[in-house]
Parts: sequence; structure tokens; C-alpha cells
Amino acid sequence: LREFAGITAGASAPESLATLAFLYMCLAISAKYGDVPSVDILVWSELPTGAGLGSSAAYAVCLAGALLTACGAISCPLKEGESTARWPEEELSLINSWAFQGERVIHGNPSGVDNAVGTWGGALRYQSGKITPLKRVPTLRILLTNTKVPRSTKILVAGVKEKILKFPAIMNPVLDSIDAISQECQSVLEAMPANPSPQHYPVLEELFDINQHHLNVMGVGHPSLDRLCQVTMSHGLHSKLTGAGGGGCGITLLRPDTSPLAVEAAKRDLSACGFECWETNIGAPGVTLHSSSSLKAEVLRVLSQS
Repeated sequence: LREFAGITAGASAPESLATLAFLYMCLAISAKYGDVPSVDILVWSELPTGAGLGSSAAYAVCLAGALLTACGAISCPLKEGESTARWPEEELSLINSWAFQGERVIHGNPSGVDNAVGTWGGALRYQSGKITPLKRVPTLRILLTNTKVPRSTKILVAGVKEKILKFPAIMNPVLDSIDAISQECQSVLEAMPANPSPQHYPVLEELFDINQHHLNVMGVGHPSLDRLCQVTMSHGLHSKLTGAGGGGCGITLLRPDTSPLAVEAAKRDLSACGFECWETNIGAPGVTLHSSSSLKAEVLRVLSQS
């Protein structure tokens, strides 16, 4: 496929890997379920690539859903008059399995977490290779900040492993504490829909702070992430890194009653640091089929220019 697409061996540019994943998935899905009809595929994304935000998984999930629908392997769930629709559970499982194959083309040995989140949405628990979607989790408002500091996940993971081997009596309790933080966070998130008390947010904020300190101890922090946390704390907001660390991105929790002025002030100060900042949600739905009437104006504009 590399030769066919004119991609040199070892090329790792996002465009090259995306092309390879598309060719592989299109040919493999056609071979298994019948030819994919002649289609134009245009990719549009707000996710920056290489920032640890799962952009490749989002791409692979959307591609799998589109190709499987186009060749009739799964249904077209969108009914007349509907703006959006989602596939039934068994068809989502098929989308997820093919998206994972696309992720393997891009990353080699991915965990499967990113494509699972992209498929089912919401939140999930990942432990020892087992992925369990969480039921009835709330949608949380966050600031997502890209420090624009490049990092290598491979190098960061190797550094953590080296530290665990060197100081097992110190590092293993840190890992146990991070596991306990995850379990406590899961308990809070699952309790929030049934009992939407404002008291849940201070607990989540404390968990953010403790987790961030532990991640620094493990060696995956970075001065840019420390600065992010300091800036948002000056506005009464709590942040932690997301992804591999060592730069990359951080998330800042926004309470429902957080002042819009505080949010704008935080975004302004983060931008002044050279960071890129978006206000968004976590816990949103996964892969969805949209009618053209439900698409954002900028997406329709891009499509009309293709």
C-alpha cells in the first residue's frame, strides 16, 4: 500500500498514515462485505494532530462508520426528518473493531481506548487491557489547552518504566494511589446524574490536583503544564495533564456556576502564554450519523468547496 500510494518506508507524517489507514480499511472492508461504491471522502477536523487528543482514532472511527455504511455492512440509522442518529450496539461494536484496525496501521500497537471512546462516547474504564463503558456519566464542561510542547509518548513511557524499576518501593504506592483516584472519580461520576449536587465538583477538583502531583512524581510533567495549572488556579480553576504528558495538553474543570468572566480571563491568560485553548465538553456521544441540516456552517462551507 505504501508503494501504491507513493509513501516512502518509515514515513510518519499524519497525512501519509491517514492515507495508509484509509487504503487498508477500504480494501479490507470491501473484501469482507462487498465493494464500497465510488465515493468522495472529505475529512474535516477541529482536533489538532499529534497533541494526544485521539485525532487518529476519531478519524478511524468516522472512516469505519462511513465505509461500513456505504457497502451495506451496517444499517443507515438516519430516518427522514431526523438530524442525527446512532447505530445499534452490535453495529457500534463492528465500527469499533474496524477502527481499531485503522489505529493499528497508524500506531502499530494501540491500546484500543481512543477508538472505543470515539465509538461509544461518554466515559470508560480501562484496566489491564479490559475496556468497560461507564453508564450514565454526566457531561462535564472543560477547558482543553494545548501547550504546543512536542513530546514522545514512547520516551515518556520508557522513563516511567525505568523509574518504577529503579524505585519500586516508592513508585508502586504512587501507582496504587493513582488507581484509587480513578476509582473514586468513577464513583463520583456515576453518582452525579442521579444526584446532581454541587458538592461533587470540589471532590473532582481535589482529585485533579492530587492526580497532577502524582503524575509529576512519575516524571511525565513539564514546566508548561505547571504553568497551565498555575494560570488556571489564579482564576480558581483546577487543571491536570491529559494524554502522555511531557507537554501536550491539559484539561481544566469548569463548574456549572463558573463565571463566564473567569473562563474568558483564564483563556486570555493561557493564550498569552502561547497556548491554544478551547472550551468543550467531555462525556459527549460517540460516533454519530448527521444529516446535512445538522452540520455546522463551517463544515458545510468546506463540503461545498470540495
